[in-house]
Amino acid sequence: MIVFLTYDITEPKRLVRMHKFLKEFGINTQKSVFECDIDDEGLKRIRQYCKNNLDLSTDAVRIYRICSRCMNKVSLSGIGIKITQLDYMVV
Repeated sequence: MIVFLTYDITEPKRLVRMHKFLKEFGINTQKSVFECDIDDEGLKRIRQYCKNNLDLSTDAVRIYRICSRCMNKVSLSGIGIKITQLDYMVV
């Protein structure tokens, strides 16, 4: 499934750790946005990480599931890549 993750982390060290963690799952398409092609297990790992490592009283993470029909409707203005443009293989 394709998910967009957006985050607003108030403490710089947590912000850096969150960014590094999310690089395991997807592409950093904007400063606090990741686009990920993950399964349910990956989504569960991300949610668990947030629960264990963020201050949920001051930090925020939003996860949007995007259907394949909707991904085809994504448009870009300015610089950037769409996740559907990537060609990769998991080894």
